[in-house]
Amino acid sequence: MRRTFVIDALPERAAAYCSTHAIVAVDVFRAATVIVTALAGGHPVYPVGTLEEAERVAARLRHPLLAGEQAGVTPPGFDLDNSPAAIAERPGLRPLVLLSSAGTVLLSNSRGAASVYVACLRNLGATAEQLAETEARLALIGAGTRGEARPEDQMVCALIGGMLWDRGYQPEDARTARAAAEWRGATPERLRTSPSVAWLVEAGHQQDVEFVLDHVDDVAAIAVYNGQLVNLLPGTEATKTGT
Repeated sequence: MRRTFVIDALPERAAAYCSTHAIVAVDVFRAATVIVTALAGGHPVYPVGTLEEAERVAARLRHPLLAGEQAGVTPPGFDLDNSPAAIAERPGLRPLVLLSSAGTVLLSNSRGAASVYVACLRNLGATAEQLAETEARLALIGAGTRGEARPEDQMVCALIGGMLWDRGYQPEDARTARAAAEWRGATPERLRTSPSVAWLVEAGHQQDVEFVLDHVDDVAAIAVYNGQLVNLLPGTEATKTGT
């Protein structure tokens, strides 16, 4: 069977792949890193696409933490911002309901796909290895905003794509091949020039920038989304979402 991958850039593009591809949702700054960090700390994680859904999901959970942002602003009544540094300081078993402007919208738009993974710098290698063992056709999608790709998400998508390419997968189009080639061998320090970093620093979130760039391939597990919550599973023990 021919194995292929495609790289895309925007949350609204996810629906185009749900019936044909396994989806890998990437939001480096910050939602995917929040999710993996929270899971590693023991929190069940419930990503949501809207404030109304956040309130509805939280209402049926016991002692939930509400975390996230809308247009960069933490909603009233939320416990935490969309901050990996902050959730790292709150290990525990409380369920985390996470809302963000792009990353959790991407996951919401991915509902219905046979498999949905969450990837960031922290679980980059483990995710690529798992995909190569279990999936034949992959859509690696970044959480771009305002119709534009974000460099950090495209880098992680391209690095995973490059690892898959090395394992015999083929890019589905020329744009995907160019992206995988452009970012091959890139290091996290290259992301310091990203507009996302400039915005985070200006908004007072330098700690999240440093957290993301300091935590690379340190979680040897994969994050799998089943349409309601994300589970953290050891490398090769992933199951299809919904099972």
